[in-house]
Amino acid sequence: MKVLLTWLARRAALAMALVLVMDACAPTPTRVSKPFDGAHIDAQVQEALRVTAARGLAIAVVDDGQLVFARAYGVRNAAGDPLLVDTVMYGASLTKTVFGHLVMQLAEEGRIDLDAPLARYLPMPLPSYTSPDIVRRYSAFAGLAGDERWRKLTARMLLTHSGGFANFYFLEPDQQLRIHFEPGSRYAYSGDGIILLQFVLEQGLGLDVQAEMKRRLFDPHGLTRTSLIWRNDFRPNLADGFGSDGRVEPHDERSKVRASGSMDTSIADLGRLAAAYVRGDGLGASARAELVKSHLPITTQSQFPSLQATRSPAPFPELGAGLGVIAFHGPQGPGFFKGGHNDFTGNTWVCLEAGRRCVVILANDVRAEAAFPALVASILGETGLPWAWEYGEMRFWQPAR
Repeated sequence: MKVLLTWLARRAALAMALVLVMDACAPTPTRVSKPFDGAHIDAQVQEALRVTAARGLAIAVVDDGQLVFARAYGVRNAAGDPLLVDTVMYGASLTKTVFGHLVMQLAEEGRIDLDAPLARYLPMPLPSYTSPDIVRRYSAFAGLAGDERWRKLTARMLLTHSGGFANFYFLEPDQQLRIHFEPGSRYAYSGDGIILLQFVLEQGLGLDVQAEMKRRLFDPHGLTRTSLIWRNDFRPNLADGFGSDGRVEPHDERSKVRASGSMDTSIADLGRLAAAYVRGDGLGASARAELVKSHLPITTQSQFPSLQATRSPAPFPELGAGLGVIAFHGPQGPGFFKGGHNDFTGNTWVCLEAGRRCVVILANDVRAEAAFPALVASILGETGLPWAWEYGEMRFWQPAR
């Protein structure tokens, strides 16, 4: 919780702490066709690590819906043990994208209606779930008492971050969940919205989200190093994190499943999962399209702080909220992305619909985020993704020609 509470405050400090070598002219990105130039990727990543001082980064590339490249660079801990493709790393908020895939499978099977009020699935009113165990595992739902807008909440709203919540209830002055705007009316990033949907699946439908993820997504694709809860067999090959000042943070052995961000994974596993996602495995064509299309416009200058004022016209009209991802439209057509962060982790997952191409990056050093736009562009070409919305005023590294 401490890391979550300090992440937003340290984002601005991170931008100032990065010492970047800027080239006056950004490179002209080009599409890299299969087979990808592994030597070029190696050189770009090594230079990015050198310039940003990041200690570790792993990258996977998907082309035509197939994993074609996965490699790890740098170290996984203060002892200098190498980061490997099967090293377990923190997936952070990329968990939300995988959770969206699960929910869409359930929706296609008729287990849940994306547009039905979630109250339909609960045996009691949501604010009446007040036990300490519920608060510990999920959220402080008692704060919704007296605000009947909770009855309007749907799965689609929560997956598009339009439920009206702050990021987490413990950021509220009284540490109670609150609705801040009319549900469904706008985008405001909320981990608690995702956790509420997890609560409905588990307490309302009687599902075990970790077991469902394992059965439907992890096992079918051979993901042996991925889980939403800590496993002791991860420990021998595990990545710790590095902060903006180089400080080491031991890997958090998460004791409860959190659909908003508890996933541990490796780059080899996540690359295979990204390939399955962009192919739409386990989904019909219309359901797969529903996942990544824009369901409502995004009208804020940046993603954080979550509850910031909307702007008209929208600063980034190409952005919209998908179901667990952000949809965008650029020079190569439609695409989608999702980031994942804390003080010691920086992750990104970017896909283009054309050619079903993706780049996935897991970094166990938050300083690596400054190199993400250049690394993605060097592989996919210019995507049109507005990185400034995701990372605010961070100064990004651009390699020399």
